[in-house]
Amino acid sequence: MTTTRPAEAADPVPPDGFRLVPAYLGPDDQRALLDDIRAMVRMAPFFRPAMPGSGRPFSVRMTNAGPLGWVSDKSGYRYQPTHPVTGLAWPAIPERLLAIWADLAVWDGPPECCLVNFYDGAGARMGLHRDEDEEEMAAPVVSLSLGDTAVFRVGGQARRGPTRSVRLASGDAVVLAGAARTAYHGIDRVLTGTSTLLDGGGRINLTLRRVTRT
Repeated sequence: MTTTRPAEAADPVPPDGFRLVPAYLGPDDQRALLDDIRAMVRMAPFFRPAMPGSGRPFSVRMTNAGPLGWVSDKSGYRYQPTHPVTGLAWPAIPERLLAIWADLAVWDGPPECCLVNFYDGAGARMGLHRDEDEEEMAAPVVSLSLGDTAVFRVGGQARRGPTRSVRLASGDAVVLAGAARTAYHGIDRVLTGTSTLLDGGGRINLTLRRVTRT
């Protein structure tokens, strides 16, 4: 009789397609991108999403840019073209971010969503999850870190499989492609006081995604 190990035991950690680009953005580029984010937030203020079903609030605040924005409330996870509080369309994705996508994603077509997560307190975190609400799962996910360093955890295709922790500093970029595109990942904690980029501290994470099939 032939036996095989469970798939999660064979998953490489980090998974194939995981790419960390340390210091992708220098200090000047970080400040310029922060100005872009501030302009976005003036048009689409941060809101606090809630977990489906329970309605328990997230520990992070969010907003979006692009034709579609990711939201979560008691009715579920989804993409929609309007801000859940103001009812207005999301602002356009800044040209600076479109250029970053073109450089890192290696994908024929622009992103449709820039999700902005603001970790504004010592207890802010993001549990293990995978990005699977998109129709186009072949396109990579591109992530950028600004502000305080975060402890990022990445695993494989099973929630309870092995994981690896990586510190993401301000200016670092991460690309999730291939098998890593559907890998479980999350933010365990933010190391307060490790950056002076944001007034008052905290961390901003920008995630560029393609949502619909091209």
